[in-house]
Amino acid sequence: MSSAYIIANVTVTNPTQYEEYRKWSTAAMQAYQAEVCVRGGRVEVLEGDWAPERLVILKFADVAAARVFYDSPEYGRARAAREGAAIMRMVVVEGV
Repeated sequence: MSSAYIIANVTVTNPTQYEEYRKWSTAAMQAYQAEVCVRGGRVEVLEGDWAPERLVILKFADVAAARVFYDSPEYGRARAAREGAAIMRMVVVEGV
């Protein structure tokens, strides 16, 4: 079985409000066994013009587990808290 990763590129537009999102998203990650690989560390661009402001990478057992997390009521609460606080670009990708 392959692992899966949720990769998010976040532009925070309201840092104070974004803290509420962080609180609820952290609770959802814990509830759904997300392994936090990267959460807002320093980014150094090696090639191209991609320069994410805040990068997040979460590891899950598989794509189905990542979707359960994303579709959960707990993460839904986090998404609602994030409205107006950030621009989110998020994908799920199957690992090896």
